[in-house]
Amino acid sequence: MELVVLVDSDGSAVGVHPKHSVHSISTPRHLAFSCHIIDDAGRVLMTRRALGKSTWPGVWTNSACGHPMPGESMQDAVRRRVAFELGAVVDDIVCALPDFGYVARDASGIQENEHCPVFIARIASELAPNPDEVAELQWAEVGALRAAVDATPWAFSPWLVEHLPQLAPHLSRVIAEADARV
Repeated sequence: MELVVLVDSDGSAVGVHPKHSVHSISTPRHLAFSCHIIDDAGRVLMTRRALGKSTWPGVWTNSACGHPMPGESMQDAVRRRVAFELGAVVDDIVCALPDFGYVARDASGIQENEHCPVFIARIASELAPNPDEVAELQWAEVGALRAAVDATPWAFSPWLVEHLPQLAPHLSRVIAEADARV
């Protein structure tokens, strides 16, 4: 049985709960993460959630997201979920927004209530998306992504809409630093 880590308002662990029953109309605060993957061309990988997902099916969102297992490091959780969702390997994993959290309710009534640090990672392999997780992929320039989210926020996950304004400067910095090394 897969477990998620329950957290208090500061993000400190206070227990565990079965993942299959944690998301409901009254979801307890729990630990999650979002990851934005960049490529050597300075683009960000966007994914459209599979239509079979129980929450926010079909919306565009960050590259991968998930929940660390009890005792698992966040970097290991990012690697595990990227491998599962995208069939890919990432490196240079950086936590850009360690204190991000959000509460949102989807059209079915299911609530998300997550302490959700946001990571940036660099793609290090080819992509082989899992169709149970990902309906579509799209590489996007940071500026184009911000314009799309601003114009049509309803087409994107609420966590992306909320954290992108804070994240965009970090993405631009990481991309510029990578360009400087080349």
